[in-house]
Amino acid sequence: MFSSKEEFKKTFTDRIESKGTEKSLELAHEILWEMTNDWIQESWKRTNQLYEENHEKQLYYISIEFLIGRVLGQNLINLNFYNLVKEGLDELGIELSEIEELEIEPGLGNGGLGRLAACFMDSLASLELPGHGYGLRYRGGLFTQHFVNGNQTEQPTNWIKDKNNVDTRREDLAVDIPYYGEVQLVMGLDGMRTKIENPEWVKAVPYDIPIVGANGGTVNTLRLWQAEVSNRSSSVGKEYAVYERETAHITDRLYPDDSLETGKILRLKQQYLLCSASLQNIISNHKSSLEKLPESIAIQINDTHPALAVPELMRILIDDFSWDWERAWDVTTRTISYTNHTILEEAMEKWDSHLIQSLLPRIFLIIEEIDRRFKESLQNQGKDDETLRKLSIIEDGVIKMAVLAVVGSYRVNGVAKLHTEILKKREMKELNEQFPNKFHNKTNGITHRRWLIKANQELSGLVTEAIGSQWMKEPERLSELHYFSQNQSFLQNFQEIKSLKKEQLIHHLQRDQNIIVDPSSIFDIHIKRFHGYKRQLMNILHIQMLYDRIKRDSTYRPYPRTFFFGGKAAPSYHFAKQVIKMINTVATKVNNDPLARQHLHIVFVENYNVTQAEYLIPAADVSEQISTASKEASGTGNMKFMMNGALTIGTFDGANVEIFEQVGQENAFVFGMRAEQVMDYEKIIPIIRKK
Repeated sequence: MFSSKEEFKKTFTDRIESKGTEKSLELAHEILWEMTNDWIQESWKRTNQLYEENHEKQLYYISIEFLIGRVLGQNLINLNFYNLVKEGLDELGIELSEIEELEIEPGLGNGGLGRLAACFMDSLASLELPGHGYGLRYRGGLFTQHFVNGNQTEQPTNWIKDKNNVDTRREDLAVDIPYYGEVQLVMGLDGMRTKIENPEWVKAVPYDIPIVGANGGTVNTLRLWQAEVSNRSSSVGKEYAVYERETAHITDRLYPDDSLETGKILRLKQQYLLCSASLQNIISNHKSSLEKLPESIAIQINDTHPALAVPELMRILIDDFSWDWERAWDVTTRTISYTNHTILEEAMEKWDSHLIQSLLPRIFLIIEEIDRRFKESLQNQGKDDETLRKLSIIEDGVIKMAVLAVVGSYRVNGVAKLHTEILKKREMKELNEQFPNKFHNKTNGITHRRWLIKANQELSGLVTEAIGSQWMKEPERLSELHYFSQNQSFLQNFQEIKSLKKEQLIHHLQRDQNIIVDPSSIFDIHIKRFHGYKRQLMNILHIQMLYDRIKRDSTYRPYPRTFFFGGKAAPSYHFAKQVIKMINTVATKVNNDPLARQHLHIVFVENYNVTQAEYLIPAADVSEQISTASKEASGTGNMKFMMNGALTIGTFDGANVEIFEQVGQENAFVFGMRAEQVMDYEKIIPIIRKK
């Protein structure tokens, strides 16, 4: 890319001058983006050529979310050019950090599910593995959060720009997706074929984002599908304006409100477009015999949102390639694997059969046949009625997507040791007994390239000074920092860096929200998607208790502590939105009390996202990981905080358990019931209520 700082400065300056326009920060961003992208394009092309020449097995990761964050700075980090570019721009009187601030974060995810997917993509490329992502290109993103009188409001995230956008349109790879219609049998040259008559066609157009690995040697692809009107005839008796509007809605927002049937249909349209477009694309790229599909590719579905990949792959093999059922099922169940992300029963997707039957008639017939054959095999094994009920894919007019995903895949993984054990022993006990070798654990991970090397460059430098630079390639070497736990010079430098990161966060909040924070206070941070089991309510009740004690007890004057909250509530999740309102209400009272303000301060960071996290996490003294034990599948924030030197207040839940094992409980503040105690307690609640 650049052999020296001087070469970078010359190229950058020449490009600026070639524009012949007034110099501005926006122009500097445009030029730096173009220069970086030019190099990436060459490496991207070279990576794909190598994969094709070497016939390497490809991994395709299908996820409804990819919370990738800002791209420019991370690409420069992974290309090893960040410091060179920063120093060069400094000498030209330009701040790289100010250029980075101009980038609008893509609104492609919400929480840990999407951030995990993004970290996986980074790690695959950094390990030089052929792993690619498939997602949806949400025009309006999840939503941009603002507070009005303490209440959350939701506005579209306008991240798509006319130029210098993060993705590239690939019109040549567009495919058509059928909805509705009638299933008919037609006679073809090779016998009877199934065909959808009179469907409503929607075009799925891919947009590609390069995923740059460490050192820039490998650049993989994240392909996002956008729904558009199709040129194919559509005989659905619907006005074109209505069809056009409904089509645009498919990839307008992440997680549309599904409290009404119209919202449920929209979610199903999203999920099928993601699965069908991705699988059509995968199969079209497959050059060898489809019999060898499991040896050539692996398809990982991230939670149940892409579970329709199972019947869709069956449909393609049976309808498009005239395979018989047994042959198609054998290949499908050796190609697809499934990551489960939840223990909560209500979060394991279930859809009314009539919705899928109406919207996706052929897919419904295939799901019915999968269920019929599976039940038949269970009956032949002599399973009792209760076991048959729990193992049914379709039960009482409801399709259980988690069961479909397990039955149709060759591997199922949980995302933390505790989570996997709960799946095997409780939530999916019967499925685990039926498929004893199918369930295994893969604890979530995070990429240290974003959450330490980029987000906390000062701490990264200190670590390198202490243990050398090899940890950047082998992050397990971070354990060598144990030898510096009593080194006063190292600890003093660490505290100075922590103070610096606090000042950077304060500056960021003062600029964006006009909030002033005491830098000498303890920074206690609770940043997560808002949900009952994540217990933001318990945290704010604790703060209210501290406030009440300060007011009534003149001898109680705790060390100053700033409590930070960040996170969004789903638009239709009224309980979570009430908790947000409560936090803002308590914050107004506490922050405006002359006495309490000396000891307590509450900050709710508006519109929490990856960029906000990159400011908050390095500045944290205390990490709040207080979910009800047995409810959090894993967590990823817990790892990011720990990696940046925050102390954890947490329960025995998710990956907290494994973190405590690694660092020792003496280095965390652990409280509350263990998972098995919570689950035992839950068993007796119905009995108590009956009495």
